[in-house]
Amino acid sequence: MPKVLLVSSPRPYWPFMHEDDNFLVPQSLACLAASLRLDGVDVKILDCMPIKMGWQSLRDAIKKEQPDLIGVGENHALYAAESMRVLEIAKEVSPKSVRVAGGAHFSNLVRESLTTYPIDFIVRGEGEETLRHLVSELSQDLQRFDRVPGISFLQDHTVVETEARPLIKDLDSLPLPAYDLLPMDLYGRSRYLFSPGGTTIHHSRGCTNRCKFCAWWIQMADTYEDEGRKRYRPRWRTKSVDYTIHEIRELYHKYGKRCLVFVDESWNIDQRWNDAFAEALIREDLDLSWFAFLRIDAILRDEEAGVFEKLVRSGLAHTCIGVERVVDKELDAFDKPFYSVAGSRRCFELLADKYPSVFRQAAFIVGVRDETEASMEEQMRFAIEIRADFPSFHPLTPVPGTPLWDEAVEAGWLEVTDFSRFDWMTPVMSSKFLSRDEIAWQIFRMNKRFFRRPKWFLAGVMSRTTYKRRMYIWWLIVTVRVIWDSVRRRVNPFRSRQYAILKIPSWYEN
Repeated sequence: MPKVLLVSSPRPYWPFMHEDDNFLVPQSLACLAASLRLDGVDVKILDCMPIKMGWQSLRDAIKKEQPDLIGVGENHALYAAESMRVLEIAKEVSPKSVRVAGGAHFSNLVRESLTTYPIDFIVRGEGEETLRHLVSELSQDLQRFDRVPGISFLQDHTVVETEARPLIKDLDSLPLPAYDLLPMDLYGRSRYLFSPGGTTIHHSRGCTNRCKFCAWWIQMADTYEDEGRKRYRPRWRTKSVDYTIHEIRELYHKYGKRCLVFVDESWNIDQRWNDAFAEALIREDLDLSWFAFLRIDAILRDEEAGVFEKLVRSGLAHTCIGVERVVDKELDAFDKPFYSVAGSRRCFELLADKYPSVFRQAAFIVGVRDETEASMEEQMRFAIEIRADFPSFHPLTPVPGTPLWDEAVEAGWLEVTDFSRFDWMTPVMSSKFLSRDEIAWQIFRMNKRFFRRPKWFLAGVMSRTTYKRRMYIWWLIVTVRVIWDSVRRRVNPFRSRQYAILKIPSWYEN
């Protein structure tokens, strides 16, 4: 029976988090493990952060396990180096283990990854069926990896990419994620963030659009060849409502989870699904709150149909909405023609006036090519105008595989190529009018001005809704924590441009 070890490495965490409330279930590893078990594979998951397993302990664990295959994955460029450190350790202490990498980052940097790091195979795109097929092929006496769709590997110093594997048609055909292989009691333990008892879940994969800066839709897109070039077609799929409710029951009754964090790229694409889900969850009568990334146009559509009100009644407590920019022309440049500034304004007015219990998080992108101090100021004023509970201002960060990455590389815009700094807090390129340092400083000023509004904070902590009060208290705590940490490092938090530094846990190397 093949022995597989899937690893999520030790890693630094955002300063806005605390090492005891920064952990949620890694859906990808749980889904891969569940699929492998269908074939009788002996599979284990090591999620190092919640169990506080440092690098030395991880080395000892890999040496003891001696797996036939060790797998890592990374969708975010930020932690690619940590994933590769896992495979370097495996090469040293378990040399017979086949080393596999997956996720958007490695899928979109195949040649660079295979020729630079100790990777035997890269699983491209959706991983469940491809990894099962690869493990099966490894068990054969006569191995033919060229007949495994969806993988890349080196053969005689040449990169081999097999044909793309078709996406899984029926997500209900997949087993429930292998939650039993994870330390479920250690996830979602924060008193305030995604409280009480937060856990990730997803009902859908992919997206219907092709935003210029986003790698998520590409990872779950249909892939085809056109005139010798690899092309991508957006694709969105969902589990059935019944299957999703079945998974929620499992998380609620077996693991005591009371806050669902949906990690779907676009949660609310299908109005009929949204309606049926809301009614089903209301019938379950569970004491649940839930978070989702929602599209503005779909929120407005569902409100007109009477669906959004049901979603709120079913427990929707926290929306994260990509406002992105406050100029329609700039939204069009991001290939978001379905978005508009007027739509953003209407959406947040609706949430604030009719659904004040729902926490309104707005995501903005700053540092575009034509960014100025005045345009950044406009972003901050718009966040106040629409009455966002919390705005996040993220510097534009090109990631491999996206049209934005190709454009930035070709034009020579990237000033930072160390992926460990691609944290969506640290600018990696300048605009025409502002340097990276100036963009970072403006982000700090914008945050400071937004949060220095007593009426905004008092309204939040005095909310009648428990979930919203907890979120405001959490933001207060982490803001004080970041300032105190800056003081301890003898950095003035009101002048320094180094307010967003990833923190390394005390047990990181242990």
